[in-house]
Amino acid sequence: MSDTDNAIAGETGSSTQVVKPPFVANPDLPPHGARRTDVDPKAAKRAEHQVATCFGLSALATVAFCICYVQIPIDAYLPIPFFGAWSASNLALGLTFGLAAFFIGVGAIQWAKKLMFGGEVTQMRHPLASPPEAREEALEQFWAGADESGFAQRKIVRRSLLMAMSLFPIPLIVILRDLGPLPSDSLYTTLWRPGMRVVLDPTEAPVRPSDIPVGGIVSGMPSVLPAVQEEQGTLNARAKDVVILVRLAPEDIKSQQGGTSSQPWDYQGIMCFSKICTHVGCPIALYEQRTHHLLCPCHQSTFDLADSANVVFGPAARRLPQLPITVDAEGFIVAQTAFDQPVGPSFWERA
Repeated sequence: MSDTDNAIAGETGSSTQVVKPPFVANPDLPPHGARRTDVDPKAAKRAEHQVATCFGLSALATVAFCICYVQIPIDAYLPIPFFGAWSASNLALGLTFGLAAFFIGVGAIQWAKKLMFGGEVTQMRHPLASPPEAREEALEQFWAGADESGFAQRKIVRRSLLMAMSLFPIPLIVILRDLGPLPSDSLYTTLWRPGMRVVLDPTEAPVRPSDIPVGGIVSGMPSVLPAVQEEQGTLNARAKDVVILVRLAPEDIKSQQGGTSSQPWDYQGIMCFSKICTHVGCPIALYEQRTHHLLCPCHQSTFDLADSANVVFGPAARRLPQLPITVDAEGFIVAQTAFDQPVGPSFWERA
């Protein structure tokens, strides 16, 4: 047995000696040293100019962002070796906006490291519930920190920071233009007009009442929708003009959103509703024939088609708008009128 083993487990009869580990002194923290800017006014002034320069460069980058947004065409491309053609507009906007944020961050870090108070502060632990005097002390420390930051004394830093921060939100406002034109009255209107045929989506075939059995449901759209989409080159119209046709036994219909006994909004139990959920605009087509409930697959809003498409479950705040229908001279289903209310999700200006 080695000497170390004997020291740790010496033989004293049947007992074992336990040797305590050697005492290690607290290494403590190294002594705090003053920064160069704390003792050299010229170094402090130089750091102040560096911070102001960063904030000024941020402001210039923000102005450059606005100029690039207006002057560079969106169809201009810049060849980049090994990466192909990049959008010149996107590249310029990304670089200028990124530099604007970068220089604000660099200036703030330089300010904190070289100009703000650099002394060591210790604070004893205390209970989580702060007494009133502690809150007053915290407020005093806040104002002391404001004084130590030099924000009030260093005018060039304060002014350049205010300039950079006041210009920095401008790109966020400028790019709102890319959201497109204001909707004007398009939120209130659809393509539906009196006498317009309902055609199947997507086959575009006109629909007769005999095509829909009791309990059946089909997706439809206005007959002019394909031509409008081709003219516009987009699918925007489909986002609000699509409908569903569902056929119930007449005795199962509890209520409708309008109509009279001589001119009901259904036709022989066939009713037409907007297919766009009134919550966030998801298309709906999950139909439970036994309960006559229509379920939105996005957030489970449930509408009772037998009772004016009222909401029976989920986050939707209003029922699905109903489109009055009838048949034309050739026996095809057509709209009596347009929707009497906006379709799709609710919006602030909606009455």
